[in-house]
Amino acid sequence: MDTAELRTALRNAGMSQYQAEAYVALIQLGAASATELADACAVPTARIYDVLRDLEAKEYIETYEQDSLHARARDPHTVMNDLKNRAAQLSEAASEIEARWQQPAVDRHMLSIVKRFETVFNRAEELITDASNEVQLSVTPEQFEELRPALAVAHENDVLVKISLHPEAGCELELPEIEAYEDIVTEVRKRTLPSPFVAIADRTGACFAPHANSVNTYGVLVDDYTLAYVFHWYFQTALWEVWDVIYSTQSEAPPIVYTDIRHFIQDVSPCIRNGEEVSVSISGYETDTHDPIDIHGTLSDVYYTAVSAPKKTPSFSELAGQVSLTVDTDTDSYTVGGWGALLEDIEANRITIEAIT
Repeated sequence: MDTAELRTALRNAGMSQYQAEAYVALIQLGAASATELADACAVPTARIYDVLRDLEAKEYIETYEQDSLHARARDPHTVMNDLKNRAAQLSEAASEIEARWQQPAVDRHMLSIVKRFETVFNRAEELITDASNEVQLSVTPEQFEELRPALAVAHENDVLVKISLHPEAGCELELPEIEAYEDIVTEVRKRTLPSPFVAIADRTGACFAPHANSVNTYGVLVDDYTLAYVFHWYFQTALWEVWDVIYSTQSEAPPIVYTDIRHFIQDVSPCIRNGEEVSVSISGYETDTHDPIDIHGTLSDVYYTAVSAPKKTPSFSELAGQVSLTVDTDTDSYTVGGWGALLEDIEANRITIEAIT
């Protein structure tokens, strides 16, 4: 760096043009009278005294009387610290600008496209921690380990946690020990193919990122009830339904809890065919007012639009159309739909089989 570049750098660091001129000249001279210093740099003699007072106030130089006003540069420790602090502050500002550019305020947008996987992962942690009903997650075993603290919070909050484990591209799937799932997960399935990172919480927020070897690198953050439904169906059909269960806490005897009406119908269909009485409790919202509602009663009817043989349990794809239940309580009869229900009385968030007789 030559002398001119040094003076420019000092001006960029907060010095005035005259201060930078005088300071660089004084470093080279060591000590000089005010008039000698003015002659050695581009500071007018009429201004040199003010400039020296300003530099002394910054503790960059010191002045003394010797027939006339003289000045000498102080140990550069102070100015060096000032420059380093400014450099650190500018570096932090640059990093913050980059982070804000890459991480939009997801709470203000229904759909956000981001460039860094870390942004997607951090948002997924937030969604999982704040979940109140269900978490659906497609992750590698390593990502599962990183999300364990957030999943533990969700489990503690009585959230149903469903995890689809998949390998990294080009790697074999190495599953955690069974103990790793305890008090963390409701059900785990293994998918043998590399898959995107997907996190869905309460079917209202979703995070998506392609797998590492994807041609395109991006992430999608969804904060919208309707858009999250698309990711829910992708998770159910491609990442969940057809893959083997390797861990489950779901009971085979009541009480049995469901967050998906279609899975409930799959399991309860044999009971209906056998003429058994199924007592259920429903937690959800009234579709006309969206007020919370909880009912307890007996399942009197199951309806779905797909046509299937009467003696077989309907597949998940056969239940892709409208599905609903009819539940009789002591005082009334209610129709119950699943996520996004419009035609039924109740949109169910959670269905519990209380008894089968």
